[in-house]
Parts: sequence; structure tokens; C-alpha cells
Amino acid sequence: MPGASQKVTNSRPDGNNAVNNDGADTAGGNTANDAINNDDACRGGRPRPLASDNNADGPKMSIIGHIEELRRTLIRCICAVIICAIPCGIYWTRIFEWIAIYPLRLSDPSPRIIYTAPAETVMLSFKIALTCGIVIASPVIFQQIWSFVSPGLYKKEKLVILPAAIASTFCFLLGITFCYFMLPMLLQFLTAFASGQIAPFYRIDEYLSFLINLSLAFGLAFELPVVVFVLSKMRVINHRFMIKYFRHAIVLIFILAAVITPPDVLSQILLATPLVGLYAVSILISYLANPAARGGVEQ
Repeated sequence: MPGASQKVTNSRPDGNNAVNNDGADTAGGNTANDAINNDDACRGGRPRPLASDNNADGPKMSIIGHIEELRRTLIRCICAVIICAIPCGIYWTRIFEWIAIYPLRLSDPSPRIIYTAPAETVMLSFKIALTCGIVIASPVIFQQIWSFVSPGLYKKEKLVILPAAIASTFCFLLGITFCYFMLPMLLQFLTAFASGQIAPFYRIDEYLSFLINLSLAFGLAFELPVVVFVLSKMRVINHRFMIKYFRHAIVLIFILAAVITPPDVLSQILLATPLVGLYAVSILISYLANPAARGGVEQ
């Protein structure tokens, strides 16, 4: 039938046009996605994944799954701290000489350490054991923290988990060591400030809390290069971003130092000064860790 044949013939160009139009739309969508990703790469940001990449690293974990994994992580960390704290509690008197008596070696007049409650020395032994347990167990703690974060990372980003855990432990212990050798000069200044007028008597609970809080503050502050390295690998920040907000960072560093150090200006300055230097080092680390941000395009 001529009429039917003409109808079929006329319908084919429309079908081809529809297919071509769908192909053009798909190509246009891909071009738009590429443009978005290139724009993110130029800014040093993390490229946005396509819908097909959502499950590239495995099935998604529910909120209950995250809470359960957090519970297991906390249990492992607590067990590690307890195991490391037991021998520290047994030899707490020797540890007390290392961490409490050594910082006073330059002080003149030499302060006297006293306690004002019958059970204060018992609590002192627990505090020393717990603090030393945290420091000794820090490799396990940082490894568990980074392992907990790893499911939310891409496959390439997960490669930095082990180096980040090792570097976190090293920087934490380095910060505590730096504080330990800086404390004699700090206490010498604080003791000599009222020399000849007020006799220095330190309550052991307050004195030990001062040492522990300052040491842990330095240990956590020295984690800045590691955090910058990981964020740069994830393309969340880059060296241009850090240079642009350098002045803002200095203000935030001094505010943070005032919050986490004892209420004296000298402690704030002693913590803020190395932090400013670490921020400058972190800019170089971010530059080396994110090659895509150097040329402004993704490699």
C-alpha cells in the first residue's frame, strides 16, 4: 500500500532525529560535567564525582553503621590506653621525677611542691598513669582515627592513611618533646617574676595539670602539617588558599593559643610562635601534596 509505505518512510527521519537529539543531549551533559570538574580542578578543589562513581569504593555505610564503627574505634583506643597506663601506674614515682622535677631545674628560688589533701597523691598517680598511657598509645590512637575516616575517602586518598598515621604520631611526640625542653625556661621566668617577695609553693595537682595541659596542647598543635597534607591530597585546600588567608590564620593561631594554654601571655606566645612557623611549612607541604593546583589544571 503506497500510503503505508510513505508513512513508514516519513517516520524514519523523525526517529533518527530523535536519536541524534538524545545523543546531542548526552554529549552536552558530558561536556557540562567535564566543564564543572575542570573548573573545580582549576581552583584546586576536589572534582565532583559522577552519578556512576557513587559506589566506586564499595557500598555506602548507614548512620547506624557509622555509630557502630565509632563505638568499636573508641573501645580499641581505650583498651590501648589502659594497657599502656598499667606499667606507668606501677612506676609513677619515677615518671613523676622526670616530668615534674626536671622542668624546675632552672628555677631560682626553687619552688616547693606540696599537696593539701590526703588523697591527692593517689589521684596524682592515676593522672600520671592516664597521661603517659595516652602518649605511649598515641600510634594506635592515630591509626584508629585515620582508619575511621578512611571509608569516606576515594581509593587514591586512602593511600595516605598509613603515612598520615605515622606522621601524626611523630608530630604529636615532637610537640610534647619541644614543650618538655621549653618548660624549664618558662618556669624560670615565672618563678623569677616575683623573686624575693613571694615564696613559690606549687600545689601538685595544679602544677601537674599545668604541665599536662601545656604538653598536650603543643602535641596537638604540631599536627597542623599532617592535617594540611591530608586536606591538600583531598583537594579541599591548596597553597594559594593558605597564602591568601595567611593574616587571618595568624589571628586564629593567637586566639587558639590563648584558649588552650594557661592564662598567661608568655605561654600563649611560646605556643603561637612555632604554630606560625608550622603554618609556613604547611604552605610548602600543600604545594608539594597537590600537583594539580600548581598549574591550575588537573594533571
